[in-house]
Amino acid sequence: LFPQIPSIILGAKRNPLRVCLIFRSITSFSDNNFDLPDRTFHSLTTTWNLASRDSPTDVKELIPEFFCLPEIFENFERFDFGVRQNGERVEDVQLPPWCLRDSRLFVLIHRQALEAELTRNHLHNWIDLIFGYKQSGESAVEAINVFHPA
Repeated sequence: LFPQIPSIILGAKRNPLRVCLIFRSITSFSDNNFDLPDRTFHSLTTTWNLASRDSPTDVKELIPEFFCLPEIFENFERFDFGVRQNGERVEDVQLPPWCLRDSRLFVLIHRQALEAELTRNHLHNWIDLIFGYKQSGESAVEAINVFHPA
């Protein structure tokens, strides 16, 4: 990904979480809009493709709400997030077919995955990457957990 720096694997630090509750109050400072519709969180498939394949600097993690709050995927207030460049209006987050595009089923499946034996057996590896000894140094390089310095 970064040929000039061979040990760099990831283009950015993880989870640039935005606090969406403040967006509503600051829209008056941004042409009364939230953001460009194409940059909003509108599709799980698009977000997954960007984070896993298409953009080395678009690093994300699942926030806790993915495991307990199906309402985060539904635009109950009917805020106008605009129209994307392809003509598609941004409304509820588009969920993948494997959950039948149902937000409650999506959260249920995520809970089941979080509580699965495979997750229990490997969760310590993630903790080592994020909070432990694989954050820096040779252990980080070996674990492919090195960020671009910019």
